Amino acid sequence: MSKDCGNHGEDDIRRTCRRFLAFLFFLALLVAVIALIVYLVLRPTHPRFYLQDASLRQLDVLTANASAAAGVLSTVLQVTVASRNPNDRVGVYYDRLDVYASYKYQQITLASALPPVYQGHGDVEVWSPVLSGPNVPFAPYLADALAKDVQAGYLILQVKIDGRVRWKVGSWISGHYHIFVTCPAFLIGTGGNGAPGANGLRFQTATYCHVEV
Repeated sequence: MSKDCGNHGEDDIRRTCRRFLAFLFFLALLVAVIALIVYLVLRPTHPRFYLQDASLRQLDVLTANASAAAGVLSTVLQVTVASRNPNDRVGVYYDRLDVYASYKYQQITLASALPPVYQGHGDVEVWSPVLSGPNVPFAPYLADALAKDVQAGYLILQVKIDGRVRWKVGSWISGHYHIFVTCPAFLIGTGGNGAPGANGLRFQTATYCHVEV
């Protein structure tokens, strides 16, 4: 009799353990389903970025010589970049945004840090940093390409933004996400919408930027 009672006790423990594990599995499944529904309903759309203006103030190339393996490039470029949050229920914290310019994948200015800002639903932010790159080492083949572009009166620079963002839904704030923005800046010798700058080049027209989050 005592042996049977012991077996009944072990069976009760097993049943209790199975019920507890089943409850944990159901709870985990419920949390996963709720998280999926929230993600599908509130899935944030990445911010829209636009390059509104670019004013080339300086573009000087000192070509390489016998004592230097590469030339140097000095650039001063003021840009106006706008960002719009298209989400109806999701806000964006821009915790870090560094802006710089590049030519044919080579960075030609120092990174300029934009002030941190919170962007609410449908809000628009506009920044106009001055990007400068004094005496940046420049490969000879890039110097030749740049000289040909300037002579032809058509220059394409890339304005790039590298930063960190967070999403805000109600009182909930996400972790950090990396954001990378690329904006083509078309500069031409004649026509265009901007004022003439260095080498007579002026900004052609506002452009959409490619955004990766």
